[in-house]
Amino acid sequence: MQTNFTPEQMKDPAIERANEILRSCVHCGFCTATCPTYQVLGDELDSPRGRIYLIKEMLETGRPADEKTVKHIDRCLSCLACMTTCPSGVHYMHLVDQARAYIEKTYKRPFSDRALRWLLARILPYPTRFRLALLGAKIGRPFAGLMPDARLKAMLEMAPKKIPPVSRNDDPQVFKAIGERKKRVALMTGCAQKALNTDINDATIRLLQRLGCDVVIARGMGCCGALVHHMGKEEESHEAAAKNISAWMAEVKGDGLDAIVINTSGCGTTVKDYGHMFRNDLLAADAAKVSELAMDVSEVLMQLDLPEGADKGLRVAYHAACSLQHGQQIKTYPKTLLKRAGFTVLEPADAHLCCGSAGTYNLMQPEISKELKARKIKTLEAKTPDIIAAGNIGCMMQIGSGTEVPIVHSVELLDWATGGPKPPALSEEGKKHPPNVPILR
Repeated sequence: MQTNFTPEQMKDPAIERANEILRSCVHCGFCTATCPTYQVLGDELDSPRGRIYLIKEMLETGRPADEKTVKHIDRCLSCLACMTTCPSGVHYMHLVDQARAYIEKTYKRPFSDRALRWLLARILPYPTRFRLALLGAKIGRPFAGLMPDARLKAMLEMAPKKIPPVSRNDDPQVFKAIGERKKRVALMTGCAQKALNTDINDATIRLLQRLGCDVVIARGMGCCGALVHHMGKEEESHEAAAKNISAWMAEVKGDGLDAIVINTSGCGTTVKDYGHMFRNDLLAADAAKVSELAMDVSEVLMQLDLPEGADKGLRVAYHAACSLQHGQQIKTYPKTLLKRAGFTVLEPADAHLCCGSAGTYNLMQPEISKELKARKIKTLEAKTPDIIAAGNIGCMMQIGSGTEVPIVHSVELLDWATGGPKPPALSEEGKKHPPNVPILR
């Protein structure tokens, strides 16, 4: 693609990067075949190719973002299926992230939009605030149908029926390996996940300990910054990321780390991009080191000796989170691990398509999100599974709100298969009274 940035514009590292990405696009349109929003809406401007043209024109002219451009960029899920499909290696993620930051700086949204985005940014990355908000949403859920705004209705409908108890396993500490130590790893405990589902981190810690890892919960670690990053709030996202870099580098420079383990794939995609985010910053070297150490939990488990299990007699439909299969290009590891543990793994049709969660997308674009959720659930249920497994809390909440098939994190099944407790989500009694399973320290 031909670009026309001025020499003055090219002095800006962000524009220089945008120019590099834009020039790699050859207009082939392969991306439209795998773009969920294009499939739902059928509008070229709601495809990656159409959005690339809008972004190019906006950045080249240097004009403030207009309503049309904002509408179509806002509709993008950032599922990154286009990056998997693209034969030219167009790094759409960096381009759309830059467009969102530009929109945030130059476009004044309607008051209701500004208020909602402010509210989400002030609540979701903070587990305690999020828990309080969930309690309020639980009370208001019966009145969701009375909400005049579809987005407020979606927020109430998405509130879980049960809010898990606070887990002390998220506090700064070290969980010692059982037996010979093979690795020393830091676990990213997340933000929304700590409020929505405490079983995932508990299962991850037990499993890693059992397989010979010291598991560190680093002091000062918090939200990865993804939620506000995808809203274009660069300063807030970089501030959150910088705290994590500092927390993990303190461990690296102390007793050392072999990996930073992430069990929420949306966070993993962002942490692995810290090196790019801080490439022109004083934190560049530390950020690059953190990105180098960042690994999805499935990547780490593939390096450890996960025991082979007998056939469990359970059919598991595996949902591939976009941030894992497209953002991190991890496609086979979770399925390989589940099969090794003794589960029968089923893959739904159109596994490459997004479920419609995408961070805060299901709250800000509820109508498109509902369509994508319905499609995803239909393909998963068509496999008649006993269980649905996924590697991202957002996907689990999205899919779980529309199906009676129990949905759990892949790591919960692997923990169960290797000596851990049965995931509470698979037991009606467990849903009412989650087991207090001790974790060795």
